[in-house]
Amino acid sequence: MASEKLKEELKDLIITTLNLEDIKVSDIQDDEALFGEGLGLDSVDALELSLAISQKYNVVIDKKVDNVREIFANVENLSNHIQSKSNGGL
Repeated sequence: MASEKLKEELKDLIITTLNLEDIKVSDIQDDEALFGEGLGLDSVDALELSLAISQKYNVVIDKKVDNVREIFANVENLSNHIQSKSNGGL
């Protein structure tokens, strides 16, 4: 299970990276969909977010290897993936 600190950091990263000015960290639920009916992010947002995650956590999300849809489904999945790829070093 991903740490609460990492999930909060990811929510803040989503907001700042994608310039979601009207959204606060507390507005995003851990299991809320990031795409579609949830936050309404799109594929361009996914690319920007993936780059930000790579820069901040040194974790690359590879669409050829990783199940990107599942990883980006919500903050919980995203944080679990980052923790698993960073060998729990967060």
